[in-house]
Amino acid sequence: MKKVLVAEKISDKGLDLLRDKFEVHVKLDLTPEELVVTIPGYEALIVRSATRATREVIEAGKSLEIIGRAGVGVDNVDVAAATEQGVIVCNAPTSNIVSAAEQAIALMYACARRTAQADRSMKEGKWERSALTGTELYDKTLAIFGLGRIGTLVAERARAMGMKLIGYDPYASEAKADSLGVTLMSDIDAILELADVITVHLPKTKETIGMFDEARFAKMRDGVILVNAARGGIFEENALIAALESSKVASVGIDVYEHEPCTDSPLRAFDNAILTPHLGASTSEAQERAGVQIAEYVMLGLEGRMVPTAVNVTPVPADVMDKVRPFIDLVQDMGQMLSQFATGGIEAVEVVTVGRLAALDTTILTTAALKGILSKVTADPVNFVNANYIAEQRGIEVTETKRKKAYAYSSLIILKAQTPHGEVRMAGTVIGKNKEPRLVSLFGADLDVRPSQHMAFFQYPDQPGVIGRIGMALGAAGVNIGMMQVARTEVGGDALMALTVDSPLSAATLTELTRSCDATVPMKNAWYIQL
Repeated sequence: MKKVLVAEKISDKGLDLLRDKFEVHVKLDLTPEELVVTIPGYEALIVRSATRATREVIEAGKSLEIIGRAGVGVDNVDVAAATEQGVIVCNAPTSNIVSAAEQAIALMYACARRTAQADRSMKEGKWERSALTGTELYDKTLAIFGLGRIGTLVAERARAMGMKLIGYDPYASEAKADSLGVTLMSDIDAILELADVITVHLPKTKETIGMFDEARFAKMRDGVILVNAARGGIFEENALIAALESSKVASVGIDVYEHEPCTDSPLRAFDNAILTPHLGASTSEAQERAGVQIAEYVMLGLEGRMVPTAVNVTPVPADVMDKVRPFIDLVQDMGQMLSQFATGGIEAVEVVTVGRLAALDTTILTTAALKGILSKVTADPVNFVNANYIAEQRGIEVTETKRKKAYAYSSLIILKAQTPHGEVRMAGTVIGKNKEPRLVSLFGADLDVRPSQHMAFFQYPDQPGVIGRIGMALGAAGVNIGMMQVARTEVGGDALMALTVDSPLSAATLTELTRSCDATVPMKNAWYIQL
């Protein structure tokens, strides 16, 4: 049973999900040295923000397959080292988006209505109504920098508050901005001149750290309100202090800092700076979601499935992922089957997408196919991080082909493997409202088979009596048939029988079954396929 090390507290519901399938050890407050000593032998590591998964930790974790961060960022994980070791790094990016958006809105109101100052005044026994006059947010112009998940939720809430919305995000479409009621602008200086309130929801990159410097503060309106509940350092601290001193900035709400925990910020000296200790994700609901989500993603990774939040796998846009996701498990299963049908090794693989699927970026499907193929031919762990690299190291030529014209199916995926003995070819699709996977073609014969853990395939000349003999041979071996289908290319030509069975077929059973048929019909090929 695979082992999971949980190094920081996550929700009990998340732990229960993991314990259903894996051996889970919760070891909190490990020092960096203790973590290095502890991590060998564990296939998964779960952290939050305090524990650092350094290169030393990752290299010591010889069995590591996945690192899960129960939160949004992965700043405390050495992603480069993990990628080098073929370790998946994933997070729970949607677990706290509502909480973070609400924190940004709360800071806006606290700044506008001087809530924290009023609280302190009351607790000092004062009654300072006139001195604590605030401003309304209604009808003010809010500039949102970053229209990702959190920025989108802030826009929805601010629109309901009656604010005018402008935004900056080089990756957001006009259509998305329009749907949110946001006027999208590309000139940052022009935005600063219009904004009464500015909130940032940007990632921490070399472009965004210190993005708002002295020159940008000078472009802002006098009396602007600023909010940062995203990443520390986006507002350059010295420039922000100068703007507060000059009253260029009327008030600022800060929830995040360049170095955390932060207990000595110079912003503490300003009455009009509202400071909170990184509370964006600190709600009971967000904590519960983070634990459950990261448990679900770690389970997927340990089961060899696609982890949708893996940060060291080529990212797939959400709208594309929604369309290709049903094909990921299918093509991975097809890859496992392909490697078992191929004899003498695989020299080249071609992944062909047909119909609607061909109009999408299907790179992830090629990776999934390689993962399936390689998982059956190497003892090394293969995942979505290292599958392409391992294929390259083994000298497997990989090509992708797209055919937009569809025939029998609106979307189809075809796998071809070139072996020393010829080509192995199969095709699959998903059908119905539940997107059920189907193998629809093998060796040129049309099928309709749902991939199963145990399958058997037989090729033989199309003659009467073979179906009965195979059924009797399996019955004598105590093997129950779940499904049987026979296809042929033409009457009297080659027939292909596909079976799903409830238990493994031993080599002896397969040999006996082939021998029983050979008495009257020469069996050309027989395979037991296991997923």
